[in-house]
Amino acid sequence: MQSSAEVYKIFNALGDPNRFAIFQRICRGSVSVSDLAVSLDISLPAVGQHISILEDCQLAKSMKIGRVRTCTINPIGLNRAESWIQKHMKMWEARLDRLSDLLDEEERK
Repeated sequence: MQSSAEVYKIFNALGDPNRFAIFQRICRGSVSVSDLAVSLDISLPAVGQHISILEDCQLAKSMKIGRVRTCTINPIGLNRAESWIQKHMKMWEARLDRLSDLLDEEERK
């Protein structure tokens, strides 16, 4: 079970437009940090900082082979976010079902 702090970090990381763009791009496949910098029109150090934040919440992984650092998706963070969303969906569906039952009961009276 994930903590609220872990989930907060995930949503906070994705709340930044550049990190969201990086995440969307790596969802399509591995990409070099230099290619990310060019496509986002930001510096290599800035891309590195964004990737570090995505790695910290387990949304991305990167590895260096020679002089090229490549970034890929890490599904652990996404699975945590999905689990949190599913848990809250179930809670709200149960609440809405109870409300519907209550309204049906009131209507029958």
